[in-house]
This record gives sequence, C-alpha cells and structure tokens, in this order.
Amino acid sequence: MAKKKLIVEVVSNRMDKTIVVKRERLMKHRRYKKYIRIRSSLKAHDEKNEAKPGDKVEIIECRPISRDKHWRLLKVLKKVSQ
Repeated sequence: MAKKKLIVEVVSNRMDKTIVVKRERLMKHRRYKKYIRIRSSLKAHDEKNEAKPGDKVEIIECRPISRDKHWRLLKVLKKVSQ
C-alpha cells in the first residue's frame, strides 16, 4: 500500500518535535454545485524541530506515533524568511 504524501503549510511549532499543519482542499457542494474550501489541521512528527510557521513542507503518512500524530515530516520545501 502506498503511503500518502501531502504538501502543506506549517501553522505552529510550539510543541516539542511536533508541528501543526494546515491542509486545504476544494470540494464541490452537492446541491449548489459551487466549490467550497475545506480546511483541516494535522499534527506531524518533526524529529529535528526544523520547520517554522509559514514554511511549506512535505509530510508522509506513517504508523501512529501518538494519539493525534499519524504523519511525519519528510522535508522542508520552502523556508519563510523572518
């Protein structure tokens, strides 16, 4: 089974070795046929604490690390300058 990969934006890195990322996708409304934006947040494991808020990162699905963490940071694609 292939593991899912996502390119998402980091929202928070306040926890140790954990980042919170924002995932946005478009979905067509069943009745009105208009596209609506669905947002969800995921927690991902960041072993080296290298991602900062605003960065674009690639995460990959993995085994459950904790109750909320089922994703792991693969690499930082674009750093934000602060």
